[in-house]
Amino acid sequence: SMTIKSMLLAITALLLLAFSATQQKETDFYTFKVVNIRGKLVSLEKYRGSVSLVVNVASECGFTDSHYKALQQLQKDLGPYHFNVLAFPCNQFGQQEPDTNKEIESFARKTYGASFPMFSKVAVSGAGAIPAFKYLIDSTGEEPTWNFWKYLVDPNGKVVKAWDSTVSVEEIRPHVTELVRKIILKKKDEL
Repeated sequence: SMTIKSMLLAITALLLLAFSATQQKETDFYTFKVVNIRGKLVSLEKYRGSVSLVVNVASECGFTDSHYKALQQLQKDLGPYHFNVLAFPCNQFGQQEPDTNKEIESFARKTYGASFPMFSKVAVSGAGAIPAFKYLIDSTGEEPTWNFWKYLVDPNGKVVKAWDSTVSVEEIRPHVTELVRKIILKKKDEL
C-alpha cells in the first residue's frame, strides 16, 4: 500500500501539474500577433497595460471623415496616458477600402494627421476574419457588419464593450476615459 510519504509526493505532483496548467497563458486580445501597415509582423503584447480602441477603418465610407477626425482627437487627448486607437483597414463592407496599405496609410496620415498605430488590410468578419478579430467577436457576440466598428479593450486584453458604425466616437469617449482614469489612479498608488 502507498506510504504517507509517497501519497504526499503524488498529491504534490498533481498540484504542480494543476498549477502549471493554470499558468499557461490565457488568451486575450494582446496575446495575438498581427501585421502592421508596413507589412511587419508585430505582437499586440506591446499594448498590454494600455487601453485600446480597436476599429476597422475604411477610406471611402460615409463615416470616414467624422470617425478619423474624432479618433485622432482621442489619440491626441489620451495617447500620452496609456491609450491607443488600433486601426485595422478592411475592404469587406461596400469595397470602401480598395487601396494598398501604402496608400491607406498615406491617406490617413496626410488627411487626418493620424498618429495612432495602423495595421495591414484584413478581413474582420466571417470565416476569413483574423484571429484577433475573431477573439473580439467571440468575447462580445458582436460581429462587424460595416466599417468603423469599435471595440474597447482593457489593459489586460479583455474586451469591455463594442459599438457599431452609427455610434460616434464622442458618445463612447466617457467609457474610454473611465478606463484610462483607472490606469492613472493605479499608477499613482504604485508611486
